Amino acid sequence: MPSSAPFLADKLPALEILDALAIGVIAMDRNGQVTFINHAASEISGVSSSEALGRPCREVFKSSLCESDCPLKRALQTGEIQHDRQAVFIRHQGRSVAPVKVSVAPLRDASGRVVGGVETIRSYHLARILNEDRKYRWEDFIGESPQVQRLFDVLKVVAPKPVTILIEGPTGTGKDLLAHIVHQQSPRAAKPFIKVNCAALPENLLESEMFGYLRGAFTGADRDKPGRFHLADGGSIFLDEVSELPLSLQAKLLRVIEDKEFFPLGARKTAKVDVRIIVACNQSLQQQVEAGLFREDLFYRLNVIRVHVPPLKERRQDIPLLIRRFIQKKNIEQGTFICRFDPAALEQLLNYDYPGNVRELENILEHACLLCEGEMIQADHLPWSLLEEVGPSGQINPHAAPSQGGERQRILAALHQTGWKRGKTARVLGMDRTTLWRHMKRLGIQTP
Repeated sequence: MPSSAPFLADKLPALEILDALAIGVIAMDRNGQVTFINHAASEISGVSSSEALGRPCREVFKSSLCESDCPLKRALQTGEIQHDRQAVFIRHQGRSVAPVKVSVAPLRDASGRVVGGVETIRSYHLARILNEDRKYRWEDFIGESPQVQRLFDVLKVVAPKPVTILIEGPTGTGKDLLAHIVHQQSPRAAKPFIKVNCAALPENLLESEMFGYLRGAFTGADRDKPGRFHLADGGSIFLDEVSELPLSLQAKLLRVIEDKEFFPLGARKTAKVDVRIIVACNQSLQQQVEAGLFREDLFYRLNVIRVHVPPLKERRQDIPLLIRRFIQKKNIEQGTFICRFDPAALEQLLNYDYPGNVRELENILEHACLLCEGEMIQADHLPWSLLEEVGPSGQINPHAAPSQGGERQRILAALHQTGWKRGKTARVLGMDRTTLWRHMKRLGIQTP
């Protein structure tokens, strides 16, 4: 039986075919003016073809990407396709928003010159966006600075290989995220990724948590329990804050790395495992060795590939990218349409040193998003502690207390703000609860 495709092509003009698609399609010329919009795109955006044609797309569709990171502009400039960019469209004169995924491809003439772009839009239900299976990619670690590119140059080469990786860097810089990405970009991606925070577990429980135990190993052990290494078999294990491991457990970890076997508590024979080990530390592990707090032989086993994640103040050119990505995420989660910053607010964000690094930046932006009820974040939407430290001019306040005193005051202010609830205080300061506890102990801050 002959194909009906030629018959359909003869009977249906190309534009009618595009108009019948369930996916939104918009075509723009090189100046960004809309030259075509199909029925699905009108339904998603709430804009009719008569309202859209001949007008600049940013005026018509009011996407949250328009102000800062327009995918059409990128496609026209680079000639590269922009895939699955998450955005929010404001609909019906500002009464509602629509979360979407946008892709843009450049349109070329016969000579190959870029003359415009075609944009496809898929409407996503909010729950579907938030509940998508999490797949970590290199793009999730946001940064275009030379420091981040050097980091990627190393990790992209070693991620597919079963080598041990040591990630050093201050708290809040994204070491956990990098470990997830390395695992997802390795042949072990379909296998388990098990995380152990060595600072969060009490010392007397660490051994049983990491290596498991057999029934009868101690009072109350009424069943066998597999440890984290056993659960990670075939996959990767991420040991965060590895410098906090007691010396006795460091010896067991060394054996796992060397022989790929260990003794569960109460066992008479070893258990074999095949795991990829990734460790992280918020201080120099070599200095810990020199201070006698970490085994030298274990350090050299872990120090096969060592990378350093720089603090945010050393890669300031990445701050606008991080702000843009976080605001976009909040727009999708909360159904808001925040797309601009007051220049004074942006100046203060760009000049702050972020002792809590990316985690602190995210907390500051979340605070601002909660207070912002329009489309522009103003300076008074930022936390008062940041405004006090940076000042209205965007310059660091010269009267601020020096390092340790300033840190103590900052922690005390956050504790008073949260009613001395450590979990909430840690989130406000952009650090782990255990890190907050260590800072309080060092600075002599006692709970009333």
